[in-house]
Amino acid sequence: VQLQASGGGLVQPGGSLKLSCTASRFTLDYYAIGWFRQAPGKEREGVSCISGSPSSTYYAESVKGRFTISRDNAKNTVYLRMNSLKPEDTAVYHCATYAACPASDSDSMFPPGYWGQGTLVTVSS
Repeated sequence: VQLQASGGGLVQPGGSLKLSCTASRFTLDYYAIGWFRQAPGKEREGVSCISGSPSSTYYAESVKGRFTISRDNAKNTVYLRMNSLKPEDTAVYHCATYAACPASDSDSMFPPGYWGQGTLVTVSS
């Protein structure tokens, strides 16, 4: 099982990016899929999660109101739309499988299961 994140890049503060998560020989439909990020010198941070059908979503407080997670089962893809980006959002973003999404926004995300190569997001002027 391997997931591939893409869509990162350099963007100015206040800008937007849309990340994509795809998988080969693995159907994302039935699994909770989430995004975590890793910045140099910082701990891994789970930022968003979307459960299987019916889909429910979770956002970490640091990204709530700015990021939107969605899935397109026909394309076997999960997206992370990131708006109003801040320099502190700079990190390598990975998508991963999760046992479940947190039941409450006040909870933290569970440890990731499978993930692959991430995509670098740099927010800088």
